[in-house]
Amino acid sequence: MSSWEFKKPLRDIGRWNKIFLSITCFWALLILTSPLMLDEGETGDLSGSVGIYDNKEIVQEMNPINKMVYYLGDLNCHQKSNRSYEYNENQMPFCARDVGIFVGLALGFIFAIGRKVELTLPLVILSLVPIGLDGTIQLFTEYESTNIKRIVTGLIAGFVTGIALKIIADSLERN
Repeated sequence: MSSWEFKKPLRDIGRWNKIFLSITCFWALLILTSPLMLDEGETGDLSGSVGIYDNKEIVQEMNPINKMVYYLGDLNCHQKSNRSYEYNENQMPFCARDVGIFVGLALGFIFAIGRKVELTLPLVILSLVPIGLDGTIQLFTEYESTNIKRIVTGLIAGFVTGIALKIIADSLERN
């Protein structure tokens, strides 16, 4: 059997796989739907700094679910408006690159379900090169990445990380 063939039906996945699958998919879904759960135009510009609760006045007025998601976004992401997507006239709680990472994490985990997938160190490093180059070059030069590049590089890194998370879940099932 090759390393990419299905090894067991989806209904037979273990407890840890179900937990990790639920968390990754639920979190990605929350991030993607958060702007829709707010009144149109409620967020305004959330640009700020990582590690600082910049948007307390805005976040405190949100419903409890959005309050949690936007609070975590505010603390863990710069939320620069030009590096974030917006819909329903609301900025997303995380920047485009972070959205790509979280969605990629869920997609990578889903891809790996029912498969015996092996990751090698060169493959992991290769998957991180695009996000590393895009972010680092942008940080140290006049180059400004686009949100499409940010989301794609985030998806690649998140996808492989999702596969790694699936491997971890499988190892927990054996213990």
